[in-house]
Amino acid sequence: MQIIVVGCGKVGKEIVRQLAAEGHNVTVIDKNPDLVKSVSNEFDVMGVIGNGTSHLTLSDADLEHTDVLIAVTPNDEVNLLCCVVAKKGANCHTIARIRNHIYSTERNFIQKELGLSMIINPEMTAAREIARRLSFPNAIEIDTFAKGRIELLRFEVQENSPLIGLELKNLAQKVSVNLLVCVAERGEEIIIPDGNFVPQAGDILGIIANPKDVLGFFKKIKVKVNTVKNTMIVGGGQLTYYLAEILLRSGGSVKIIEKDPDRCEELSEFLDRATIICGDGTDVTLLNEEHLDQMDGLVTCTGMDEQNLVLSLFARDKVRTKIVTKMSHVQYDDVVNSMHIGSVINPKKLAALHILRYVRAMNNTMGSKIETMYRLVDGKVEALEFAITSDSKMTGIKLMDMKFKKNVLIAAIARQGKLIVPGGQDEFKVGDSIIVITKNLGCQDFKELLR
Repeated sequence: MQIIVVGCGKVGKEIVRQLAAEGHNVTVIDKNPDLVKSVSNEFDVMGVIGNGTSHLTLSDADLEHTDVLIAVTPNDEVNLLCCVVAKKGANCHTIARIRNHIYSTERNFIQKELGLSMIINPEMTAAREIARRLSFPNAIEIDTFAKGRIELLRFEVQENSPLIGLELKNLAQKVSVNLLVCVAERGEEIIIPDGNFVPQAGDILGIIANPKDVLGFFKKIKVKVNTVKNTMIVGGGQLTYYLAEILLRSGGSVKIIEKDPDRCEELSEFLDRATIICGDGTDVTLLNEEHLDQMDGLVTCTGMDEQNLVLSLFARDKVRTKIVTKMSHVQYDDVVNSMHIGSVINPKKLAALHILRYVRAMNNTMGSKIETMYRLVDGKVEALEFAITSDSKMTGIKLMDMKFKKNVLIAAIARQGKLIVPGGQDEFKVGDSIIVITKNLGCQDFKELLR
């Protein structure tokens, strides 16, 4: 597929990284020659120096034959104009990054009137993800499918867990909950488990279930499921604004520490029910004065990864329930994960993942388009949701008669709001959502899962 990415910042670079890895023909545009040279050399893609709102610049990037244009410059208005010009010039699919909260409240109107294929807000997407993790503190990661009716949660097996030594084929009988363990991490090993798999302490398991069944499961295995009620957020950027808004709406209390007085004034105006502290969130004395040790949750959300990491490490034994760390760079994932600081959120990666999912859906040919996609275990496993449409070639065939590749698991079927843990006799029906777990990365089409 021919794709133009306008903007070579952190988000643009991450998008190019993932698109190039999947074999797309990518051209980048930026006014900064050094950024264009750096990105084009690193990922072996074409580069054009210029303004992405210029039809002449877009023509130099071969707009005429472009399938998708993705505008992710730091300026919302520039991104919107890039998409309008591209739409008029080539009638291609267009995706714009929009960060301003004023535009975000009008996103449906903007998307419809300007003919955009997608609007992506990395900070809002990250805020929703963080809020989900604060609502279920024992989960390392929570992903949703079937419009929120099915969840995939990853959690660590504790030393005293009743799961230890229990073969998975006996799990349903023990906990009486409709769920499936779909992925397991044991040290560096990643396993798509079968019924004979036996969990050990320290394993990280991924389960698929309905949200109400998830709560029942964790109670059965004696894991506390208390939602975070009071949260401290260090850093007052746009992500903090979106997150605080979500937490306050859900009835939680929020305390924000931000050192810029002007930004504190803005946050006080828009978040009248939050407590805004003007100060340095890296100051240990201030953190103690603001009773960090009485907080259920801490989100380190400054503009510097190093500060966020240090703060999370400092608070690891002080915060009562949950710590979430925001990271902007992707190069240090392995190092960060080895620190065991709880959940890590990278808005740039989340935004790139949403865009990649859209691009993959455009490639589908079997009447089973990709609705949702998540990367698990540092990108080593993918969880995909396929929607079975009326022209699907996969209906009416028993699963036992489908020949799937190795390391492919049909983890769940969502049918009319209900979760089916599939067996060999099950078949796909029109309207189903199929959730697949696979170690075979880059799947564009359901047929790629078959031998």
